[in-house]
Amino acid sequence: MKAAKTTVFYDGECPLCRREIKHYRGLQGADGLDWIDVSRDEAALATFGLQRETAMARFHVIDASGQWHTGAWGFIELWRHLPAYRWLAILLSSLRLVPALDWAYRRFARWRLQNRCSNDACNH
Repeated sequence: MKAAKTTVFYDGECPLCRREIKHYRGLQGADGLDWIDVSRDEAALATFGLQRETAMARFHVIDASGQWHTGAWGFIELWRHLPAYRWLAILLSSLRLVPALDWAYRRFARWRLQNRCSNDACNH
């Protein structure tokens, strides 16, 4: 599905994720983005054809043209819309560091999901 504007999918049940998204949402440029809490809005996920398990396993952003950006690439896309972070998106992209950051993000995301789910907190 093509998004009307860039849409950020985040895990609102994750304390770290929630704090980070709260920070981003308070910044200039954030009002031009849509924000979907994947832990609470399965109807929105269905609209975008995104499974809850997939959304919970990795950070997702879909841009206005319908292109998906996940993991570190998702953060780069998010930061491009936030003037306070745009410089970082440009720097990391121009230095070609995003693949290495994505490698690290994949490991962190797997660890986060395993620890989050170890007490069945992620099961509904």
